[in-house]
Amino acid sequence: MQRLAMDLRMLSQELSLYLEHQVRVGFFGSGVGLSLILGFSVAYACYYLSSIAKKPQLVTGGESFSRFLQDHCPVVTETYYPTVWCWESRGQTLLRPFITSKPPVQYRNELIKTADGGQISLDWFDNDNSTCYMDASTRPTILLLPGLTGTSKESYILHMIHLSEELGYRCVVFNNRGVAGENLLTPRTYCCANTEDLETVIHHVHSLYPSAPFLAAGVSMGGMLLLNYLGKIGSKTPLMAAATFSVGWNTFACSESLEKPLNWLLFNYYLTTCLQSSVNKHRHMFVKQVDMDHVMKAKSIREFDKRFTSVMFGYRTIDDYYTDASPSRRLTSVGIPVLCLNSVDDVFSPSHAIPIETAKQNPNVALVLTSYGGHIGFLEGIWPRQSTYMDRVFKQFVQAMVEHGHELS
Repeated sequence: MQRLAMDLRMLSQELSLYLEHQVRVGFFGSGVGLSLILGFSVAYACYYLSSIAKKPQLVTGGESFSRFLQDHCPVVTETYYPTVWCWESRGQTLLRPFITSKPPVQYRNELIKTADGGQISLDWFDNDNSTCYMDASTRPTILLLPGLTGTSKESYILHMIHLSEELGYRCVVFNNRGVAGENLLTPRTYCCANTEDLETVIHHVHSLYPSAPFLAAGVSMGGMLLLNYLGKIGSKTPLMAAATFSVGWNTFACSESLEKPLNWLLFNYYLTTCLQSSVNKHRHMFVKQVDMDHVMKAKSIREFDKRFTSVMFGYRTIDDYYTDASPSRRLTSVGIPVLCLNSVDDVFSPSHAIPIETAKQNPNVALVLTSYGGHIGFLEGIWPRQSTYMDRVFKQFVQAMVEHGHELS
């Protein structure tokens, strides 16, 4: 992709013309200021093109999957041009929710029952106006899993649905228990280690459309949950393929990184308050299991998990829970094609914890590692409002699997 490089050259030319014609007096009129600005612009452009804009690293466990991606999902081999004025990890992470658009999506909500008497909220985008797949029984279905406290309203979910709509696909968003406004019927929430609710959802969706191609995409914690499910079940899943984005591969490493002072200030404390808010809405359901006053005093995700999540799901210690929650330990057991996009500068998922060597042992796994992009950021272009690199990877991969997935059989 040479679009951004061309934009930079045009921007430099336009800046030069503007300064030449508009700056008349003072420091700039002397020519010194003009030379400094032009020199800085050229130096910055050279630095950006040589050190920031890079092709992602593609790691696969088999030559077949690698060739498939190069042929049908070429975006994973193209240079990724992060937004020129915002390429640093934290900046990308913080900016994305505010700068990216939120395409309008009309959902159809469905509440399904679980074996323990609880309920799960599913938001469907049926895409009944699809001209590519007019038969609903065979229309490709994409199951979407949001992040830690995310729902079907997240901008990255809305973008995936908009792209799926263009392809003619149907989408269904799996909202974790208690986060999408539905009542919590049992004293149980969710965690990325327990895959029972996801198994229930996958079985339900597949039973409705058994003849439709069925794929899944998980973001952040949703991707961790999806990988843990795939690692447990192997090839005995109705899913034909899956994609994950900004997954935390090792929960211990994720927690340690997010507890560094700046990361705690920017991300950890806020997410902790979001978790507390989500469970406090259903406080009366948990009073017999956990000390809710103690939970509400947690100052970090680790403290919240120690006081609430690990207790809720019966783990003896927080270390036992974090060990079970880490997807890297199950990666070799994944039995369907999975593409995993991560940025190596993601403070939520440190680069040293990305299981590169483990991925090389499984022919079904492909890691796509960008140098920049942050956590669910992947902003690109001068004004990254409509699309991100992550969006393009998602669209090309699901289309490749639906239309050419038989080549991997």
